[in-house]
Amino acid sequence: MTDLFAESAAFPAEAAARPAAAVAAFQPLAERLRPARLDELVGQQHLIGPGKPLRLAFEAGQPHSMIFWGPPGVGKTTLARLMADGFDCEFIALSAVFSGVKDIRAAVAQAEANQRQGRRTILFVDEVHRFNKAQQDAFLPYVESGVLTFIGATTENPSFEVNAALLSRAAVYVLKPLDATELGQLFDRARERALAPLDFSDAARERLIGVADGDARKLLNLLEQVRIAAQSADVRRVDADFVAAALAQNLRRFDKGGDAFYDQISALHKSVRGSSPDAALYWFARMLDGGADPRYLARRLVRMAWEDIGLADPRAARVALDAAETYERLGSPEGELALAQAVLYLAVAPKSNAGYKAWNAARAFVGQDQSRPVPEHLRNAPTRLMQELGYGKAYRYAHDEPEAYAAGESYLPEGMAEPSWYQPVPRGLEAKIAEKLAYLRELDRRAGKK
Repeated sequence: MTDLFAESAAFPAEAAARPAAAVAAFQPLAERLRPARLDELVGQQHLIGPGKPLRLAFEAGQPHSMIFWGPPGVGKTTLARLMADGFDCEFIALSAVFSGVKDIRAAVAQAEANQRQGRRTILFVDEVHRFNKAQQDAFLPYVESGVLTFIGATTENPSFEVNAALLSRAAVYVLKPLDATELGQLFDRARERALAPLDFSDAARERLIGVADGDARKLLNLLEQVRIAAQSADVRRVDADFVAAALAQNLRRFDKGGDAFYDQISALHKSVRGSSPDAALYWFARMLDGGADPRYLARRLVRMAWEDIGLADPRAARVALDAAETYERLGSPEGELALAQAVLYLAVAPKSNAGYKAWNAARAFVGQDQSRPVPEHLRNAPTRLMQELGYGKAYRYAHDEPEAYAAGESYLPEGMAEPSWYQPVPRGLEAKIAEKLAYLRELDRRAGKK
């Protein structure tokens, strides 16, 4: 399914007199291949396949307000247009980037006029997350009264970017990037309808589909770039080298505040936690390829070392810090090798979140507990008055005790039970730590500590 241009290219008045073929030649390839029927859409079968929610809505002829959430070029605009055609509704399109309250009022006025004439209206708002709360709220009474059916499109998570009131009145449908097979179908369709003179090698086809990165509109625009370059060079056979030369460097960038960014850093972190070095390297490379700041990734690696490895291998934190320092000294691309090797080390290191859990438990306890006084034997006594008050009295200096351990001593506030927050795992260095703690607890037991 292709998310093609929301509006056709504007032509001078005399264009109406030109033959259809001549007018089509001026249209972008994406516009020329815009699907005219639901069955022509490529992708999103989880929504438009037999028995799926949007297919059922089309078949029932009953539109409802909805929000399409997905990355660019997956069919949000095209699907909204097809719904207007399928439901025999007037289609009014707004872009939250360029529209304001005045445009919203004009659209509502047109929808009210349509309602008086017995015709339904679909109001499509692209990039709806860019509207502020007041602008989003402006739609509510008209959605509730049935004056219009609202369809919003967003590349951002609507849970965070769309008002709860509007979100509660619209079904949310998640649109997915097109996979290689679906992009291949679109490639073949474009080749048959508009690129017939060109012969693409399998490697060229694969290269273009890979660069498109799940974005149908991007694939069609890339094909148009290649077509123009081939015409200029009088080339009929397009191979991978020609594609590489024709296309400018095309990084799969993401919005550093968007869901793709956080989804990928989540995948990297979970791959490290799951001890999968290849997967961790893959997501690390994906994020660098997408434009992520290596310094940000270095900070996250340090966090992973403490959160998921901890005392099972204390060297992991040092490796992560050394890699971050190496990057600061070398920069890109040389310093990225150090970060990549830190990713590998963290992925294969023994895992423990015992320290992470213990710290969270301690913070939660202190946050809701009373302010317990420090026991007198643990208080500092630098003055005579403090000494006379009993500060530091009966404190046992551990280094003077057998095995440098004051067996049976308590270091918690009086009346506070042993919380046992830290529970070492039987992996890496923590296995040895667990043995030592068990031995010390046995010494406490022998000393009569409860």
